[in-house]
Amino acid sequence: MAKARFSRRQLLNLLGGTGVALAVGRLSGAQAQASSQSTQPVPSFTGPGPNPYWNGVNPYVTYPQKVPLIRLTDRPVQLETPRQYFSSALTPNAAHYVRYHLDEIPNAIDLSTWRLAVEGNVDKPLRFSLEELIANFKPASVAAVNQCSGNSRSRFQPRVPGGQWGNGAMSNSMWTGVRLKDILAAAGIKQGTVQLQFQGLDHGKGPEGKGSNAFMKSLPVTDPVIDECILAYTMNDEPLPLLNGFPLRLIVPGKFATYWLKHLTWIRALTEEDKNFWMTPAYRIPDTARGTTTPEDVAANKVKTVPIGNVNMPVRSFIITPDGSSKVPAGMPVAVRGIAFSGYGRVAKVEVSDNDGKNWHLASLGEYLGPYSFRTWEFRWTPKKPGKYLLAVRATDEKGNVQPDEGVWNPGGYLWNKIERQEIVVGNAS
Repeated sequence: MAKARFSRRQLLNLLGGTGVALAVGRLSGAQAQASSQSTQPVPSFTGPGPNPYWNGVNPYVTYPQKVPLIRLTDRPVQLETPRQYFSSALTPNAAHYVRYHLDEIPNAIDLSTWRLAVEGNVDKPLRFSLEELIANFKPASVAAVNQCSGNSRSRFQPRVPGGQWGNGAMSNSMWTGVRLKDILAAAGIKQGTVQLQFQGLDHGKGPEGKGSNAFMKSLPVTDPVIDECILAYTMNDEPLPLLNGFPLRLIVPGKFATYWLKHLTWIRALTEEDKNFWMTPAYRIPDTARGTTTPEDVAANKVKTVPIGNVNMPVRSFIITPDGSSKVPAGMPVAVRGIAFSGYGRVAKVEVSDNDGKNWHLASLGEYLGPYSFRTWEFRWTPKKPGKYLLAVRATDEKGNVQPDEGVWNPGGYLWNKIERQEIVVGNAS
């Protein structure tokens, strides 16, 4: 975890100057305000194929504090980040994807009344204002990838229910906030606590009859990630956009975004396992290597499942440019660029192939921002003659995890990390 990027005084000035506007500024029914922009009709199928669409096939819309993003659904709000915003390690706040589970989300948050409550099996129940969190606790920063569990779900075959994301249900930010362990120390976690439950302000009907009207997630109190979590009040040196969790968001480095609670308002120390809908049956994966199984075994009730929080995000890499939208001249050098990351630690190596994985060449790595951040990479490629080329990229992390060239299948549509490919057409230079 990096040293904080601001002093307490600077943070108070930053949030004092802009937080009020965010607190009282309304989305005014963001779903209704979202304005579709015209797009060319394209096929509704995005994968798996040799060259699927990088993003999902959906219209572009604009929401408050956001550039045009790709809308999967408006109730709940699900917005995908377009490919071009992944050209740098840190994703602009306005381009950060949005994923809610329930349809009743905050339109405004009044900082004069909002509080973070710490309760349950603790020595001292506490309530903090945002100003108190900033003034009374030493800030810390971490660069970490926020990736939806279902990112790239459109690649699954057979298809599975859920948002048919392309590759854009992910973003990377520099998060600054309070260490979770400092908050827990102040409250005093009592013996007998087995899990920490987190809840924000979003709520709604959820799946009918499932008791899922509030979104809550829990982590084992013994999980080492607890020591790395922060409660973030800024992302990329700015207050969080409302649609990304203002005023406070739980950051769980290396884990999927389902645990990154937005609008965090309650932390509870539980003495029993959390069995709310969003822990079971939702967000569970097969207890198998890579979390993969078969439809037949699921139908036969042969598959034991565990919470997706039992694993970290698998190693992944992506080609961002060239994107295949135009020809490349033969004999001229091309900068092939992209990003890579792993929930298990630092990206140690990225390799690129220009012949569909038959041969691999080392790419150069960009600036290291931390073990859970995007790592940019670049490979200088000179195609020798005209024709079609299939570029591929694979990453290896510091634990020795190598990106595989086989997909996975599970009923939730989680954990996809197959090697990505991009078809490039090379033409004559003359």
